[in-house]
Amino acid sequence: MAPQSLELHRKQFPALGNKTYFNYGGQGPLPQAALEAIQEAYAYIQRDGPFSEKVNYWVMDEEKRLEAVIAQELGVSPTTLTLTENVTIGCNIPLWGTMWEPGDHLLISDCEHQGIIATIQELQRRFGIEVSVCPLMETLNQGNPAEVVQKYLQPNTKMVVLSHVFWNTGQVLPLKEIVTVCRQAKTHKPVRILVDAAQSVGMLPLDLTDLEVDFYAFTGHKWWCGPEGVGGLYVRPEAIDGSDGGEPLHPTLIGWRGILTNSVNQPTGWQSGATRYEVATSARPLYAGLRAAIAVHQRLGTAEARYQRILDLSAYLWEKLRKIPGITCLSTSPPQSGLVSFQLANSQHLQLVRWLENRGFCLRTLLDPSCVRACVHYFTLESEIDELAVNIAIFNQ
Repeated sequence: MAPQSLELHRKQFPALGNKTYFNYGGQGPLPQAALEAIQEAYAYIQRDGPFSEKVNYWVMDEEKRLEAVIAQELGVSPTTLTLTENVTIGCNIPLWGTMWEPGDHLLISDCEHQGIIATIQELQRRFGIEVSVCPLMETLNQGNPAEVVQKYLQPNTKMVVLSHVFWNTGQVLPLKEIVTVCRQAKTHKPVRILVDAAQSVGMLPLDLTDLEVDFYAFTGHKWWCGPEGVGGLYVRPEAIDGSDGGEPLHPTLIGWRGILTNSVNQPTGWQSGATRYEVATSARPLYAGLRAAIAVHQRLGTAEARYQRILDLSAYLWEKLRKIPGITCLSTSPPQSGLVSFQLANSQHLQLVRWLENRGFCLRTLLDPSCVRACVHYFTLESEIDELAVNIAIFNQ
């Protein structure tokens, strides 16, 4: 990507004008086109609605347009997508929609977000399921995650829950290999694979049909740089109805968007495909904002080219950090994602992040493992990385 085109591209993001941003894994900055699309959508609804036949048809069309764009990005059919507000809601749909029985086994990795961990703890309390924690953090620098998962599978394993890209270490799991291991396991019923995709969608080139995961929960406000409040869940067709012999996924939170009705508006069944898991009113103007944000990225190369640029930049940052005395990167080799986590010998992680923010740099701390996380996107500049490294070195003197 030519430096001139990157500079022009960056001007579409107002938030980049007054700071040096390294927190895409927390929230991506909105491009101007997304801001304008949201404002125009709200204005249109108020001008011609907000609840009129014309606007209602526009709302339904807006949902279909967003589903089509996301489906293209993820390599799936629009009918397999449920629009949600965020990753956590997306994960809760299959977690609560599964028919748990006492003694069922759920396997979760040791790098998952606290919101998902808390949900699984409540499932364990209510239904008496068995929960095991799979030690995948230790495979960051050595070992095969798929082999570790295989060792922890049991005959009664019903679901495996893990992230595609770990939010703390930045490790990219070999998801296809893990899915194969789960499919070939000698379990009572096919194992369902639920993936937290908070850090992968918008960063990795994806073909979920090829990966064959059952559930893939994602958000638009991180690497896609869309508005907060719009996300989704991919559900593999066989996981909707249990046609592969596994558990069908039943709706849990239920509302008018997910049901069919008769001539007197009484419920008669579920909508076809993954729409059955949607509930009720959402902020539809945000859908226009996410579509606009995705379009901004699509204008600057393929998903594969953007990901390669992220890899080049994360390797560049990783090399810079390794040369600073008192800094240790969690990964002993160049990261395979845009998340670069590192530790200070004096453990002053929060102090560093606050000091950097006062100087115009946005990063964040993490607690497990205790570290600082810097995120690079494909439009991060090498000069920004140089400046960050210089400032970290100054603080660490």
